[in-house]
Amino acid sequence: MREYNKIQSIFKRDDATHKFIEGQFSLPEFEYLKDNLWEATEKIDGTNIRVAWDKDLQTVTFGGRTDNAQTPAFLIMKLQQLFPQKKFADLYHDISMVLFGEGYGARIQKGGGNYITDGCDFVLFDVLIDDWWLYRSNIEDIAAKLEVKCVPLLGNSTLIQAIEKIKSGLISFYGNFEAEGMVLKPFVELKNRKGHRIITKLKYKDF
Repeated sequence: MREYNKIQSIFKRDDATHKFIEGQFSLPEFEYLKDNLWEATEKIDGTNIRVAWDKDLQTVTFGGRTDNAQTPAFLIMKLQQLFPQKKFADLYHDISMVLFGEGYGARIQKGGGNYITDGCDFVLFDVLIDDWWLYRSNIEDIAAKLEVKCVPLLGNSTLIQAIEKIKSGLISFYGNFEAEGMVLKPFVELKNRKGHRIITKLKYKDF
């Protein structure tokens, strides 16, 4: 199953404090694109989940961020409820895809109970079909048809505007607590010379 690309933090880090060194972009692409529009979504504090639908085998497979990652049994049970084989077979019998999302809630990460005090859930943030990463509108369409949540959209902004928003404190869509951060993609899907996606993340604790 395809693994999700590692999301590169926007700035380099101080070796002693591990905090961001503001202004020192970790990739030249981020500096070049800093004044362009990026799509921002809330970063959920959970565990990475992959859901793969194989149209040929008619199977649904679950995995963590990597093939060796361990997923809690209670979260697997929730995923099995959300993604029965019949749902994919009825909706996407002729299309294979990999859904990338976050498992979150009680007992998942330190602040999981802020999102859901009792229980867990899945929220979708990316979809891959063949070698195509889908646009937000397509991701929302798939989420709606599969009856799952989609990560909250925070709008479009430049990287500089996003940095200021995070530094001033960002309240989570899920309640009156500080969001872990945001994930930013260029308004138009882009890759660097190595073929890696241009995508970055910001966390309040990094400043």
